[in-house]
Amino acid sequence: MNNIERRDKELVYISDDEVFEEQKIARRLTQELNTVDRADFDAIKKIVNKLLGKSDADTFINPPFYCDYGSHIEVGKNFFANYNCTMLDVGRIRIGDNVQIAPNVAIYTAGHPVHPATRNTLYEYGIDVTIGNNVWIGGNVVICPGVTIGDNTVIGAGSVVTKDIPAWSIAAGNPCRVIRKITEDDRNKHFAGREIDEEAWRDIQRIQSEEKDEQKYPMAK
Repeated sequence: MNNIERRDKELVYISDDEVFEEQKIARRLTQELNTVDRADFDAIKKIVNKLLGKSDADTFINPPFYCDYGSHIEVGKNFFANYNCTMLDVGRIRIGDNVQIAPNVAIYTAGHPVHPATRNTLYEYGIDVTIGNNVWIGGNVVICPGVTIGDNTVIGAGSVVTKDIPAWSIAAGNPCRVIRKITEDDRNKHFAGREIDEEAWRDIQRIQSEEKDEQKYPMAK
């Protein structure tokens, strides 16, 4: 079994010349993305779609952005990542629909053995990360290898996510833990429990009524 095969089976592997050849594709594309005119949104979208192997007009990443492969990142509809996002996609990073990622978020599938004698042989690993639908990841969050984040969840700013987080949760902290469940009482709230004003709330209700998308606009369980 070669090192690419070992990597893709979530086994320990060494980054040899064949592995680095795969990474060169993403390095060239992220170099292009991170030096493009930041006001040329169409050019940014084209590079992002090429990097991720998509043709989705609703996929947008604000550069700078960093990853190892790009082809190991799977995103759903209406994906947005803000400035300075890093995805070490040695393992697969699977992201659902309508996911928003704030600035300075890092998603790590990559890791190294704990014991220094083993680690110094240059063996490493990649364990998949999964993020569900309708998830908001706050600024400066770190998501560690093997984590699954459930649908309709919010991860608070500055959190370090080391274990799975269930659906319909507000979770935060280091290590990240569930603070409370999201309920229908949150539907007309925004920052720190403040109610959305009547004009905006009427428009929100109009948008939801016209689109009739139960996945995008779910009821809290």
